[in-house]
Amino acid sequence: MPVTTDDLQRARGGSDALLGLKLRAPPANVEAEQALLGALLANNKAYERVSEFLAPDHFADPVHGRIFAAIARRIERGQLANAVTLKADLEASDALEEVGGTAYLAQLLTAMVGIVNAAEYGRVVHDCWLRRQLVDIGEEVVNRAFGVSEGLDAPEQVEAAEQALFELAAKGPSEGGFITFEKALAQAIEGAERAYQSGGGVSGLPTGLRAIDAQMGGLHPSDLLILAGRPGMGKTALATRIAFGAARALHDTARASGAAKPAGTVAIFSLEMSSEQLAQRILAEEARVSGDRIRRGVLDDRDFQRFVEVSRELAALPLYIDDTPALSISGLRTRCRRLKRTQGLSLIVVDYLQLMRPAPGTRPESRVLEISQITQGLKAIAKELAVPVLALSQLSRAVESREDKRPLLSDLRESGTIEQDADVVMFIYRDEYYLQQRQPKEMGFDSQDKYQGALEKWQRDMERVHNVAELIIAKQRHGPTGKRDLFFEAEFTRFADLDREHQAHDAD
Repeated sequence: MPVTTDDLQRARGGSDALLGLKLRAPPANVEAEQALLGALLANNKAYERVSEFLAPDHFADPVHGRIFAAIARRIERGQLANAVTLKADLEASDALEEVGGTAYLAQLLTAMVGIVNAAEYGRVVHDCWLRRQLVDIGEEVVNRAFGVSEGLDAPEQVEAAEQALFELAAKGPSEGGFITFEKALAQAIEGAERAYQSGGGVSGLPTGLRAIDAQMGGLHPSDLLILAGRPGMGKTALATRIAFGAARALHDTARASGAAKPAGTVAIFSLEMSSEQLAQRILAEEARVSGDRIRRGVLDDRDFQRFVEVSRELAALPLYIDDTPALSISGLRTRCRRLKRTQGLSLIVVDYLQLMRPAPGTRPESRVLEISQITQGLKAIAKELAVPVLALSQLSRAVESREDKRPLLSDLRESGTIEQDADVVMFIYRDEYYLQQRQPKEMGFDSQDKYQGALEKWQRDMERVHNVAELIIAKQRHGPTGKRDLFFEAEFTRFADLDREHQAHDAD
């Protein structure tokens, strides 16, 4: 097909547009930089207004960055920083000519603004730096999309871009700072009032298990909680029980207040089980039908009817499940942000953190560093979204080599900073699991009497620990550590509160 004049014009116009894009100067405001430096040289108190968020790298002109760094060094050492003292410092480091000599320092003084306006000019400088970073990120996104130099597929490139933007946002001006003790006291009193009005000392989000709520006061915003245990202990079952209890509490609160929908939701990230399997497990726990019978299809009409009734109750709960395998920390952050924006968010559950991936584009040197990045990311998400994050974790096999198999903090697999980053570390342990494997064998005894005595002792021990699970709170940053007993029905993999006096459990 022949090329027409119009085609050439369109091609030339496109080239001109691309050329225009390439020739555009990065965002900068040199006048604002000069005015700010002049203010700093004229009045060092102006430094207090910009020191918290401004750094030498934020200046578009490297010369201005060097001058700002020299000013900052003198002020932070408690020394005077003006054109005269700065001249001496720059001469000593052979940098005076690089910054334009004494003539340029004098010129900066003529461009000064008042101390009152110093912060505004500092924010203009910082804003230009942020936009230059956005340009760099945009170019990197475009280059990645056109090529496969890093071997990232399209979804991973999206996550890498989101991670880069998150890191840039994290470097932005701090919104924190001092608050009066009076305000801090008011916030503390509000929390105590919530606990008092709840009637059960629960100031956070209830878990539905009295033993846990009594020990920790519920689940608190910004906390990272680690729940760990060896395979077969029931980590996932306990985590889903807590998630279910929290979702029910949100639902009941909304209904009691007459709200159209709960104020928040519970997000479960199931990296090991599918959403269908997890929903089936929760349904089995609440309907009290064996999961094994469900898988084999051995159900009667009564079981099925119970399923239908329970499913109607569960459908109203604000529970959301994401079963994406090998989810990255940046992907989890993006989905939680979206859920909080659209539906509200009150609790995040991750099952389990060793199956997560760090942010795309990062290459940790070891598995320990990788897990450290993930736990630090989860803690950052908890603080950013102001919600508790409950993450499940594996334990090392060192537990199995000890006589007492109760877990210790040192048993956390690839521990790295798990213990350091977590606000709460809990272990789930069931003596019954190990004791049933030690049933005496007749062939191991030289007489029937000895075998019978050992068997009777084993049976007594089994009765003592039957349906009992220990929740060991090994670390709690804002409260006591200790052990709480829970009721565990192995048939339904279901946790509940334990009433030792009547050997019963709370069904709710």
